[in-house]
Amino acid sequence: MNPFKQAVLLTALFTSHSLFAQIEDRGGIVARKAELVKVQDGFTFTEGPAINRMGDIFFTDQPNNKIYKWSAGSGEITLFKENTGRSNGMYFMLNNTLITCADEKNELWSIDQDGNEEVILSGFKGNKLNGPNDLWVRPQGGLYFTDPLYQRDYWEGIREPEMEQDGQHVYYVSEDRSEFFRVTDDLVKPNGIVGSPDGKTLYVADIGANKTYKYDIREDGYLTNKTLFCEKGSDGMTIDFKGNLYLTGDGVTVFNRNGDQIAHIPVPAKWTANVVFGALDRKTLFITAMDAVYTLEMKTRGVW
Repeated sequence: MNPFKQAVLLTALFTSHSLFAQIEDRGGIVARKAELVKVQDGFTFTEGPAINRMGDIFFTDQPNNKIYKWSAGSGEITLFKENTGRSNGMYFMLNNTLITCADEKNELWSIDQDGNEEVILSGFKGNKLNGPNDLWVRPQGGLYFTDPLYQRDYWEGIREPEMEQDGQHVYYVSEDRSEFFRVTDDLVKPNGIVGSPDGKTLYVADIGANKTYKYDIREDGYLTNKTLFCEKGSDGMTIDFKGNLYLTGDGVTVFNRNGDQIAHIPVPAKWTANVVFGALDRKTLFITAMDAVYTLEMKTRGVW
């Protein structure tokens, strides 16, 4: 082997070993000898990973107004849709309809398997929303979404950047879309959101206060018993079948259901935006971070 190729190989091995050595895993959730893999880069800002029934993951490149698909079978990434309303957070319904937070005009969209979109809602009590950011669909039906205000340069000429709502809140939309109401009114800037596998607990990251809270979910969609879960905010987040919560920002930080930190997965990017479990066995952690997406094989698995 020539010296150049040997140096490249040693660098790659050292980098992989270094990334693995930096993973703090006190909860035994990462697969043995797993390595963080950069699947593809060249994007501008990746966000909103959502898994369908086949284990494929769809994610957004929000500044470029596109949604991509990562195939669970081949590992290839292909373009799914352009002109996505600047979709951010996304989530799949059981019927394979993709729900997206399309904040170009501050709307919620549904997108079918052929890429055809429909606007679900575009305002609250006669005013535009701040900018739907992330969402979670509960097993019993109905969805929750966060509505923080982040100034977007593409709003110029479309809408004024001032906040039209009286704060930054979380909302609930019933499955038949006949009910649409606010469920929080005391958060600074809610962002990441996810529910427990049994659909009884909702976690909301208040990134503005650097805290994450948990709530009990009532049958009618309202929330009760707000409790501090951990002293850390998050952008997007996910949960595994044991109830461990995965928060993003500085890599991926994992907390058990009691709010104790059990793992930290470093990601070589300035910001980790979102995370989800993918593949048919739900044991591939898929991470969106700035201009790239990454995977990490896990011992634990996600939920559907």
